[in-house]
Amino acid sequence: MDLPFIVATLTRRGLLTPGSPIRVASQLNALRTWGWSLAGELRQAAARDPDRPAVIDENGVELTYHDLLDRAERMARAMRAGLGVQAGDRIGVLCRNHHGLIETIVAATLLGVDAVLVNTGLSAAQLGTVAEEQRLRLLVHDDEFAERVLGLPAELPRLDERAREELVAGALPGDLHPPERDGRIIVLTSGTTGTPKGARRPTPGGFGPLVSIIDRIPLHARDRVMIAAPIFHTWGFAALQVCLALRATIVLHRRFDPTATLAALTAHRCDALFAVPVMVQRLLEVPPPDPRPPLKVVAVSGSALPGGLAPKFMDAYGDVLYNLYGSTEVSWASIADPQDLRQAPTTAGRPPHGTRLEMLDEDGQPVPDGRVGRIFVGNEMLFEGYTSGASRETHDGLLDTGDLGRLNADGLLFVDGRADDMIVSGGENVFPSEVEDLLAQLPQVREAAVIGVPDPEYGQRLSAFLALHPGETLDPEAVREYVRHFLARFSVPRDVIFVKYLPRNATGKVLARELRRYYG
Repeated sequence: MDLPFIVATLTRRGLLTPGSPIRVASQLNALRTWGWSLAGELRQAAARDPDRPAVIDENGVELTYHDLLDRAERMARAMRAGLGVQAGDRIGVLCRNHHGLIETIVAATLLGVDAVLVNTGLSAAQLGTVAEEQRLRLLVHDDEFAERVLGLPAELPRLDERAREELVAGALPGDLHPPERDGRIIVLTSGTTGTPKGARRPTPGGFGPLVSIIDRIPLHARDRVMIAAPIFHTWGFAALQVCLALRATIVLHRRFDPTATLAALTAHRCDALFAVPVMVQRLLEVPPPDPRPPLKVVAVSGSALPGGLAPKFMDAYGDVLYNLYGSTEVSWASIADPQDLRQAPTTAGRPPHGTRLEMLDEDGQPVPDGRVGRIFVGNEMLFEGYTSGASRETHDGLLDTGDLGRLNADGLLFVDGRADDMIVSGGENVFPSEVEDLLAQLPQVREAAVIGVPDPEYGQRLSAFLALHPGETLDPEAVREYVRHFLARFSVPRDVIFVKYLPRNATGKVLARELRRYYG
């Protein structure tokens, strides 16, 4: 990425403002010594703004950057001295959003240890598989998961919240030096279709990745930011990286509740919110506070925006919505700003500076604008492969996202869905997202999902699952007639099933495998 662009963006976002020469020198030295790992980002923030609030938890705990770094260093020393954890080991982190999660991840990177961010929605059986496949040396978990970890091997040490606090409090003095190897962050894929895979995240090599994001999403130094997206997910972790780089004050709640979130955004005067789309949808279902939160940015990612959600939210909270499309493997591919979303509410936007985006056919050749192709992405933060040793298909430095999409004449990206989610019914290709977006526009519908199920005549047929707003009713044939009016006959769902809610994982993605259980 070219230096003038980096300098201009950092200046625009307030990161190159003058400060105490001693603190600025200490900040730059922290980055030079520790790099752009999470440990380096926290060290530079503590060097420049030691007394600034770093984290505010829902229970009132407020830690400055100095305090947060001190606790992370204490935990690192205690894990090394008391538990024998050393560079190259892997520790599992099964925690919701709170300061202890941040301290644990930073402690791991201080030691050159890989931190496996474990999805809090995993079953006990899935957790056991992850512990075995990732060869965990230690598991740090919240108290609420005590029963879920009972089935893990007895030889795997575990730290609950009390044990973690005792470890931090009892840490002996000592020095920490940059490890010989970088500790990697391992993010588990969503696991919506099976056992999650571990994806190794690269350590940023400079300001480029940060600049790519904050150029399109106007976040500034020392903003107050609530991270509602789970930090164990790629999007929540990216939010944490950005916030530490910006020396932001981070507001965290363990669980998402729309009323509590709006109250916290108002009480803490938050400038920005990081969320997943279903959270934004839930915010619209509760009365807005008066006065409304002073939000300048609501950044979402993790799943597709349902049809009509973007304009509804911006009508209620202003033109502050930004939609980032990416994945665990490619980090980011494109960003839609409010102007893009007003123009095309379901767009995934445009690639940010330094990102290449191409639609390719099965032979790896570019497809024309408007034609559906396989989405390939190139940027500085492509993943380093799965921990199993597997990788993904590449073409000329571009990585396959596994999604299908198209570019319009204005350069806006539209994602049609996962390549393996495409439904072939009677020889016709149907993308569930097109039908889902149409169904979501029915005033009675709260949320909609469409899947393909086996059919003896057509190979597959469409099945629509609808969760309605309280007190609303719909007739299945009326739903089919509505779809028939707007889409081709092969896009009409043969089955219309009403449910109380759609099963989702912790990042808001619909679990298609759970819906298929209706068919045995």
